[in-house]
Amino acid sequence: MADSFILTISCPDRPGIVHAVTAFLVQHNLNIVDSSQFGDPTSKRFFLRIHFALGDPTAEKPTVEQLRDAFAPTAASFSSDSFDIVPATQKPRVMIMVSKIGHCLNDLLFRQSTGQLAIEIPLIVSNHPEFAALAATYNIPFIHLPVTKETKTEQETRVLELVSEHKIDLIVLARYMQVLSPMLCEAMSGKIINIHHSFLPSFKGAKPYHQAYDRGVKIIGATAHFVTSDLDEGPIIEQNVVRVNHGMSPKELTHAGSNVESNVLATAVKYVTERRVLLNGHKTVVFN
Repeated sequence: MADSFILTISCPDRPGIVHAVTAFLVQHNLNIVDSSQFGDPTSKRFFLRIHFALGDPTAEKPTVEQLRDAFAPTAASFSSDSFDIVPATQKPRVMIMVSKIGHCLNDLLFRQSTGQLAIEIPLIVSNHPEFAALAATYNIPFIHLPVTKETKTEQETRVLELVSEHKIDLIVLARYMQVLSPMLCEAMSGKIINIHHSFLPSFKGAKPYHQAYDRGVKIIGATAHFVTSDLDEGPIIEQNVVRVNHGMSPKELTHAGSNVESNVLATAVKYVTERRVLLNGHKTVVFN
């Protein structure tokens, strides 16, 4: 919706927060399009997402900076340590990183090209050259950054340079098979999404789908989460599972897993880029 904005708030829970926010909107002739809120009884924190628009479409449209400055005293009144206001139509700039497995990359590129994901993809980064041709079909620059144990710091420094050069808002690891260093995790804290399989039971290491086949699993799934320096333990954004059976081969399990991985990652990217995900310690609040 044109001339509309999204306000997100995280703060200590207390009475009167919604009243203060809606009073601000009324005072500035702003109309609520939709609103979601959650008070966490465990962390004692309050989370709010409001999509609002100009009450009078003919009135002069305020800038984002004007709205943020105007709202700052209201946020301070209830001790908010985290709030933001962005245009609802602003498309986050997403860097995709990939290695040699391309189903998630291919899915994200298709969804973005058809408008299912409201994002911009200025570039794709890979430690292998395999998907340069795929990137070219979407007219997206492909940067090959090989990495070894000895060159990891240099390679990740270049990644951060690309983040700055291209004004990247979010990094998506679309089966990027490298463990990120604490340096990169901290520099992009809350701004990197990863996808991995999540079997019940869990199988680590090489060929997880073959391990699942050997154990005769009945459910396979995937988890999308924010990246932290603790491997695969960051705040979870989205999960899903599919049922499988004894008649499926390892190859068929792999195909089923690839589908659920693609869907879960795309959903996580959609929620994050629509500003529906707020961090709550080692968990998330997802207004979906």
